[in-house]
Amino acid sequence: MKDHRRPPPPPSAAAAGEPPLNPLDRQQCPGSSVFKASDALPLPLYLTNGVFFAIFFSVAYFLLHRWREKIRTSTPLHVITLSEIAALVSLVASVVYLLGFFGVGFVLSFVSPGRPSHEDTCWDMDEEDKQPSIMCPQVVNAEKVFDDQLTIISPDKGEEAKKMLSQEDEEIVRSVVEGSTPSYSLESKIGDCRRAAGIRRAAVERLTGQSLKGLPLDGFDYESVLGQCCEMPVGYVVVPVGVAGPLLLDGREYTVPMATTEGCLVASTNRGCKAIYVSGGATSTVLRDGMTRAPVVRFGSARRAAELKLFLEEPDNFDSLAVVFNRSSRFARLQGIKCAVAGKNLYMRFTCGTGDAMGMNMVSKGVQNVLDFLRSDFPDMDIIGISGNYCSDKKPAAVNWIEGRGKSVVCEAVIGEDVVKKVLKTTVPALIELNTLKNLTGSAIAGSLGGFNAHASNIVSAIYIATGQDPAQNVESSHCITMMEAVNNGRDLHISVTMPSIEVGTVGGGTQLASQSACLNLLGVKGASKDSPGSNSRLLATIVSGSVLAGELSLMSALAAGQLVKSHMKYNRSSRDISKINGS
Repeated sequence: MKDHRRPPPPPSAAAAGEPPLNPLDRQQCPGSSVFKASDALPLPLYLTNGVFFAIFFSVAYFLLHRWREKIRTSTPLHVITLSEIAALVSLVASVVYLLGFFGVGFVLSFVSPGRPSHEDTCWDMDEEDKQPSIMCPQVVNAEKVFDDQLTIISPDKGEEAKKMLSQEDEEIVRSVVEGSTPSYSLESKIGDCRRAAGIRRAAVERLTGQSLKGLPLDGFDYESVLGQCCEMPVGYVVVPVGVAGPLLLDGREYTVPMATTEGCLVASTNRGCKAIYVSGGATSTVLRDGMTRAPVVRFGSARRAAELKLFLEEPDNFDSLAVVFNRSSRFARLQGIKCAVAGKNLYMRFTCGTGDAMGMNMVSKGVQNVLDFLRSDFPDMDIIGISGNYCSDKKPAAVNWIEGRGKSVVCEAVIGEDVVKKVLKTTVPALIELNTLKNLTGSAIAGSLGGFNAHASNIVSAIYIATGQDPAQNVESSHCITMMEAVNNGRDLHISVTMPSIEVGTVGGGTQLASQSACLNLLGVKGASKDSPGSNSRLLATIVSGSVLAGELSLMSALAAGQLVKSHMKYNRSSRDISKINGS
């Protein structure tokens, strides 16, 4: 195949011993299409334009009003006051700005319809003292003159992936590739998040030699993730969202959104919801609600570490510590402090109510307040880290399994014998025997920590991704023990799931993104509860536990009836030729 790549550019100034120019750090002269003068404005462009428009119209109205008054009072027009002088100056300034911003391009389209001249005097920012220095005009080779739209070729196993970039963006891509412009700074320097993502994407393709074809770029609000959810974006991943339900839980029906790429998962959970629904529904109870953070500090001796432990666990000191801690937020409420000593090191596990937020940042700020407060009485305390893993976040840990973290929830239901036979296609004794040997005995033999269940993490992860939770917290949030026993003289099945550390929130983080917010709205838990702070996040935790209950019931029934392989072969197999779809 013929190579249609653009020939390499001629040697740059860097090759001649001069420092390379960074297109993001310079303001080109009028007539250049690479950078606008507005890029150097201290405010965002739309704010600056709005300010000058407001000045223009308000000053014009004021001067017309004054002119009318002078005519009515027969005052000479050349007699002007100080306020009128200021108004005239403001009018001239706004007119100059508006003409300079909106009129230059229009005039240049007639005066210089061709390509912009690169021989004009340009400015560059000196890297050492950040002072502008005038660069000498240079003769531009014909090879340097590019079309307004450049075709960038990214190799992909012999295939050419074409992307259109403007000349301005092309220069920025080169500066990123050369290392003169940090990739992480594109949003702040360009001021356009979508454009920054496209430039970064092109730079990544050039640096790696691999194509990102198939990864969507357009159709996403990159402003919504700036400084909040994801850094240095180059696109977004599409995950299909299915719904299971209705889940009848505590007398209310919920349609549960689940984002997953695993076949059978939504269908299986949906079957469990049906079995629960026709059996009268499930009930749930929130046992605890408190996020944790555990800093680690060090002293010169183990005795001093023990002294602080005793101080923190003394009931008489709790109220003063709570006042200091709760300053971090109007929703933060310190619930308790549990300490552990390891030699000269002290681990302090703070537990705090966080309202409808998942609350990691809230707890961390409260902990920092307490540490600063303790320095007055323990000046020899050396703070090693705000988190010492005694929390424990995003790791399987016995402390979360025993003490709980986030929301501790138990959910139960009684499934009638006829429902077990007709909907789940198995029997009550078979389910109980399988649960004992698989979820309890099998997990014990494996040395499982909080994994006494069939597949709780499947449901937790799917709901977390759909509703904007932290997917990594699936680790401890999926701690679950599934219990089954016969009731009503052995005819019916009592099933329960106990989950001690469900970490969810309905405000903050990914919950504010449009898609995730829509899924929260579907469940009726979007945002913070105005009437009862924290009730939305607790309700979401119960929905997670109820969905896990449905998933456990359905999968265990499929295993007991020998339907697992058959169902996966039906729902999780595709006859489509993926190689043709991907064009490879």
